[in-house]
Amino acid sequence: MTRHTAAVITLSDGAHYGTREDKGGPLLAARLRDEAFDVIRTQILPDDKAAIVQCLTHLCDTLKVDVIATTGGTGLGPRDVTPEATSEVIQRTIPGMAEAMRMRTLEKTPFAMTSRQVVGVRNQTLIINFPGNPKGVDECFEVIQPVLHHVVQLLHGHTAH
Repeated sequence: MTRHTAAVITLSDGAHYGTREDKGGPLLAARLRDEAFDVIRTQILPDDKAAIVQCLTHLCDTLKVDVIATTGGTGLGPRDVTPEATSEVIQRTIPGMAEAMRMRTLEKTPFAMTSRQVVGVRNQTLIINFPGNPKGVDECFEVIQPVLHHVVQLLHGHTAH
C-alpha cells in the first residue's frame, strides 16, 4: 500500500497555552501511523479562525499533505470555530463522512448531536474535523478508517474500481 502523508492539528486554547494536556492530537497521530500514514506535522493552535484558516491552507497548498486531521473546536462554545475555518478552506464537502461519525457516536452519547465536525476536500487534501475528546476521536476514527485510503486514492485520480 502506498504511504501517504498526514498532519494533525489540535485546536484548543487550553492545550495551546499549556493549561490542558493535548490527548486528542497524539491519539490521532498514532491512529494515522497505524494506518500507514507518515505524520509529517503535528501542531497545537488556539481557537482562532484566521490562524486555523492559514494553517489549513498552508498544509493543503504548500505542503500538499494527503490528510489533515483536526481535533477540537467542534462544539458549541463561543470559541469553537473549527467547522467555520474548515468550511472557509475546503472546496467540496463530504457530508456522509461527518454524518457517519455523528451517527455512530450518537449511539453512545446524546451529546454527539451537538458536534459540528466538517469533512471536506481542498485540492487533493482530505480534511477531517474530529472532536476534542479522546474517546470521541477514537470512536470517530473507527468510523472513517475503512474508507480513508480509498478517499485519498480517489482524490489522487485513482478512480478505477
